[in-house]
Amino acid sequence: MFSNATTALRGRSTNQCLVDFVRYESTARHFYQNRQLELYASKEAQRLTLRQLVFFGRHMNEERLIKSANYVRTELPVRIAHRLRDLQALPYVAVTQEGVAKVYELYWSAFEKFRRYPPITTLSENDKFCKFIGGLLDEHATVIPNLSLGLSLSSPYLAPDELDSVMRRMLISRISRRVLVEHHIALTEIFLGRREKEASGEPHVGIIFTGLKVKKSIERCVRLLNQRPTWLEDFDGEEINVHHWPEVIIDGQLDCQFPYIKEHLEYIVFELLKNSMRATLLAHQNNPSLPSIRATIAAGENDVSIRISDQGSGLLSPENQIREPADLFSFSHLRNATRMEHSRIGALRSASTSEEGVRATVAEQVHRWNKAKPREVKASEAGIEIHPHIGIGLPMSNIFATYFGGSLELVSLDGWGTDAYLRLPKLGTNLEGIEV
Repeated sequence: MFSNATTALRGRSTNQCLVDFVRYESTARHFYQNRQLELYASKEAQRLTLRQLVFFGRHMNEERLIKSANYVRTELPVRIAHRLRDLQALPYVAVTQEGVAKVYELYWSAFEKFRRYPPITTLSENDKFCKFIGGLLDEHATVIPNLSLGLSLSSPYLAPDELDSVMRRMLISRISRRVLVEHHIALTEIFLGRREKEASGEPHVGIIFTGLKVKKSIERCVRLLNQRPTWLEDFDGEEINVHHWPEVIIDGQLDCQFPYIKEHLEYIVFELLKNSMRATLLAHQNNPSLPSIRATIAAGENDVSIRISDQGSGLLSPENQIREPADLFSFSHLRNATRMEHSRIGALRSASTSEEGVRATVAEQVHRWNKAKPREVKASEAGIEIHPHIGIGLPMSNIFATYFGGSLELVSLDGWGTDAYLRLPKLGTNLEGIEV
């Protein structure tokens, strides 16, 4: 870390170096010896499976709820400590990029708060703890855009594999922490009778749906996407009026159910369908009718698979500026040149300073669209970003898919369309895919 800093500072004036160190003094002070951070970073995260989370939460009582609270209280600082170590290991040129220091400060603050939080012994103390962790979720809403902005600006100085590895560890660890927090809050609300049962009638324990109906989730994503504002921008930034969106045909094993986190599945499907609809519309905007998109469900012995096929001309076009489909998952400009486009950097800056931030959920996108609906004007005129194009959808979908050992693969038939293959573990026995 410090050898990189020394190299970066050579040849610069003493005054300029001092200005830089003063500017980042609040961050830099944490880079020196800190025994508490070393202590927590030396521990391994206690990875869990969906089945363990369901089994523990199925027969909830006061003792179990308090035990769950204390697990979250002691586990999260360990996971945060590992990510602080990742940030400390970055080269100086990356540490000083806008956004990175902000993420570091947020993580350090959360680490200190969790480390100092007293043990929970009663339901009333658990109530206060739920408010505390819920507040941290809101406070960290800007982590994704800030991290993406800082490491995108660092892309010219980091090898693609290194950059993508850091981003993957940071984002998948973030997902893991949100799962533990949101699951505990849901268990608390259900136990205290504050949360109504899902209208869908699908059984669930906390945030995990034990019999998640795949067809119903796909249908919900299609319905929400069809309710979007009826315009979008083409690859040149020109506005196109949408008379109707492409039809989505769902086939395969329509009665498929399996245990999974509904929000994760629907985010992935939502992003894949959104991209397919957009590509189909742009590829056939001069045709009287649009080819349909097909979503096929298949349930194997150990996995559930969803294939989404479109006729949107494929992925390897000059507009996408990529060499192979998997590059769309990358945060490096060497693999995905759009990472350094002014419009994308500007959108990330806007999102990183917004109170709403980016939570990577379907609900936040629908909320953004609904805010724009009352006035049929362009987003720029309304001061509302309908589709910020920050380029996080596919990378986050890939990370959500692999979190419990699944996979997401894009196959491009150039000149015709794209097939997206999503595979998710069916049995709930795979450990979280977090790295220490």
